[in-house]
Amino acid sequence: MAKLLVTGGNGLIGAEVCRAAVAEGHEVVGMGRSGRPAIAEPWTDRVHWLAADVFRPDGWAGHLAGCDAVVHCVGIAWERPERGVTFERFNGDAAVLAADAAERAGVEAFVYLSAAAKPPLLEEAYITAKRRAEREVLGCAFRGVVLRPGFVYGARRGISAPAAALLRAAARVPVLGAGARRARPLPVERVARAALRAATEPGVRGILEVDAIEALGAAAR
Repeated sequence: MAKLLVTGGNGLIGAEVCRAAVAEGHEVVGMGRSGRPAIAEPWTDRVHWLAADVFRPDGWAGHLAGCDAVVHCVGIAWERPERGVTFERFNGDAAVLAADAAERAGVEAFVYLSAAAKPPLLEEAYITAKRRAEREVLGCAFRGVVLRPGFVYGARRGISAPAAALLRAAARVPVLGAGARRARPLPVERVARAALRAATEPGVRGILEVDAIEALGAAAR
């Protein structure tokens, strides 16, 4: 069994990674600004929840001791520049800082949850920040894995299932279809299982696009 640290561990994808990991018997540290998520399910008692700011590694880097892998799930879809919440900072700098801390601690693997493409209506900085972080992650000494899912939906994000249905419908429209299929929606359970496989299986490395994520997340262990 492995020891994992999941940044953004109380978010949609991060929490599902934590749930899947403890179900397999792994030791899990789930990190987020508020620590433990508001989920009333038994598995949450098996995670060590850590309230910490990813931008202040001195407050959480000690938990990397003995860690086999980090799964980095921090990211935003909307900016609030007046509060310092920008794509460059949260989709880019956060991953670079986490990867640097993991490399310094001698962590064997680092899984970065990136994105297949920029969602409609968002600034280009959304995806350029993620691509910058990908390059940094893949250039480190650990085994780096980048997951590029499309839209991720799940029960904890109320409107995500109807949105996913609309995106699947768009994939059938000739003009929109190719791009929509490349970034097609995936259920959070499938993405989380792929992230966990990537973190714990030494043969998984590099960039995984939507097809590879779907296949890896569906594979039985």
